[in-house]
Amino acid sequence: MPVHLRWGDQDAFGHVNNATFAQLLEEARVRAFWEHEDLERRRDTAVFTPQLMVGDLGPFFTLIVRNEFEYLAPIPYLQEPLDVQMWFSKLGGSSAQLMYEVRDAAAEVLFARAASTLVLVLQKTGRPVRLPDPVREAWSRYLGEPIAFTRR
Repeated sequence: MPVHLRWGDQDAFGHVNNATFAQLLEEARVRAFWEHEDLERRRDTAVFTPQLMVGDLGPFFTLIVRNEFEYLAPIPYLQEPLDVQMWFSKLGGSSAQLMYEVRDAAAEVLFARAASTLVLVLQKTGRPVRLPDPVREAWSRYLGEPIAFTRR
């Protein structure tokens, strides 16, 4: 998923701030999982409508219950978008574990690895809800190995 940096994403040290890094991953998730208005530009991972519905389920929230980041190199300001590779390491009952690798556009530098656990929660109850079949079907094509973080 290409994600452009903004000039203001840099901190006083001239690289992307760690709090901004979490926002970049959020942007990649939204672009990957929310339906695009243009049917021809929709990704096969896009299972959520802009009204936060999926199939007949909704409205819901996707909540991040865990994040883990491993920074491998400072991310400088780049005019080309970052290349955020994403895949799932596990699809649970109401949760999914999402893996990320963040690289430059030429894929020469691996800046960071990350993992998020997200949970699908119904807005009206605030309780987790089972991943609907359309979500499970779309995302299961992108199952892979979890990241083996090295700097623990």
